[in-house]
Amino acid sequence: MNHEKLKLLAKDLTKEYPRSPRETLAGYVIAARMLDKCRAAIAGTVGEYHFEGRLDDQFLEFAGITAGQFKTFVATGATDAEVATWVEQHSKVKDRAAVVAWNNKLRSTRLCDLPMEIQLRMEDYIPKFIPKNRPVYVWFDIYDLEEGRI
Repeated sequence: MNHEKLKLLAKDLTKEYPRSPRETLAGYVIAARMLDKCRAAIAGTVGEYHFEGRLDDQFLEFAGITAGQFKTFVATGATDAEVATWVEQHSKVKDRAAVVAWNNKLRSTRLCDLPMEIQLRMEDYIPKFIPKNRPVYVWFDIYDLEEGRI
């Protein structure tokens, strides 16, 4: 583990937000955000965020990568480019069209498409944490509205 290199790369998620779930890493949505949370978890600056949450699990399951494998590599102090290369090498998905289709499905996932337990949680969460009069059209909007990107 290269703590010094990792600390230089890790965001302090008690003071700033991870990247949008829309931002890609190695061509995958969610992956860049998950990398930010993973680095912060290792560095001890994850704050209220969680590495290996429901969002991360979407990517990990699709790519066929375990959270442990990912975290072990990230702990080496790998840069974004090195993590992207590692993901490309270790993902079970080699068909770019499959990745693009998966990305677009997630980008367009509406709240009514989510499991009922998440819909119920969001019913209370949205009025509490999303700015008033800002409509939530798709799942990723929740992250970007709350974190001030849109």
